[in-house]
Amino acid sequence: MRYLILGAGALGGFFGGRMLEAGLDTTFLVRERRAAALARRGLRVTSPKGDIQVDKPPLVQADGLKAEYDAIILSCKAYDLASAMEAIAPAVSVDTAIIPLLNGMDHIERLQHRFDVRNVLGGLSVISASLDAEGDVRHHNDLDLLSFGELDGSHSARVGAIQSDLSKTRFTVQVPDDIQLAMWEKWCFIASLAGINCLMRASVGEVVDAGGVSLALKLYDECAAVAAWQGFTPRAEVRQRAGAALTAKDSPLTASMLRDIQRGSSTEGEHILGSLLRRATSANIDAPTLEAATVHLRAYENSRANTTQG
Repeated sequence: MRYLILGAGALGGFFGGRMLEAGLDTTFLVRERRAAALARRGLRVTSPKGDIQVDKPPLVQADGLKAEYDAIILSCKAYDLASAMEAIAPAVSVDTAIIPLLNGMDHIERLQHRFDVRNVLGGLSVISASLDAEGDVRHHNDLDLLSFGELDGSHSARVGAIQSDLSKTRFTVQVPDDIQLAMWEKWCFIASLAGINCLMRASVGEVVDAGGVSLALKLYDECAAVAAWQGFTPRAEVRQRAGAALTAKDSPLTASMLRDIQRGSSTEGEHILGSLLRRATSANIDAPTLEAATVHLRAYENSRANTTQG
């Protein structure tokens, strides 16, 4: 099978690097600046599970794209989805499978509207990685999960073929029975983590030390109530793990959204928190902690926009 990965940043660079390492037919769709950097330096990944060096990674730019890929992995941020869809459009044929690794659920409907319902799979990743000053990928711990599947829960031949290929790599691959439930469970956790981190401008451990355990758990419960209203109640064991992670004493854990704020960058606040709040409002679910975190991020984005315009 032939694979196209949109972007060669932290997420796409890591998974694509592992796929190339395993001998899979993998190409990165990148912009001119990133293409020049990769042509000059190659793709480098530093990881606790083994480093990668690909001197000449296969690259393509938008003007050279053709519909000849079996699967496309989207590793963009939610606020870049519109441009990402336009970028991959020439590569999407009737049989192409699109695996989005974005947070939340709103992107699924947008992808189905832009392409075809059949093109779109569900997907998620669990990984901590970033790009350093040289443009190299830094993988920070042992987490390296890529999970995907048909949105209707069926075990299709194409999912089986992709799973067979990706199982040759050195990252963790899962095809859950219900990918939508898995996506909602991740959404609840990442919204709770990002919300409490950004609201308090602090790590999990610092929030715990300040007496914020009940606040963090309340935020998670509000997010889980929205998921349950949509028909995707988080499983008991998942809730237990989430609660433990959100209340761990001395934990340095922070969501990437807090680091975005610290850099003065755009965030996915509206996509991750705002979307949940809109659903809560539609369902008449009382979610004051979610509302506070969302308004906090909206105020940050408004201030950032005003500063940029000024």
